[in-house]
Amino acid sequence: MDDKLDRLDDAQAAAAFRRLVHHLRQRHDAQNIDLMGLAGFCRNCLADWLRDAGYPGDKAGARELIHGMPAAEWKEKYQTEATPEQLARMEESLRRNGGTH
Repeated sequence: MDDKLDRLDDAQAAAAFRRLVHHLRQRHDAQNIDLMGLAGFCRNCLADWLRDAGYPGDKAGARELIHGMPAAEWKEKYQTEATPEQLARMEESLRRNGGTH
């Protein structure tokens, strides 16, 4: 199947990706658990996808790149305790991903 997205200029795609990451760095209120529940991906997924795309660093380095700080520091500063409802939404959302994220 021909998807116009696959023909998007890499510079444009990279600029949009950077804008998304900068946006998420500003929106600490958008918890990873909520992103997972709504869209089936979160900041950590973006770091994993970055590594899948060939990023030469390790998992911790990729997460630091996405979070703008070490992931442990981000969690300490911004992550809240997940509620049972958030966890249930996340599980349902992940099922909709078809086994991938």
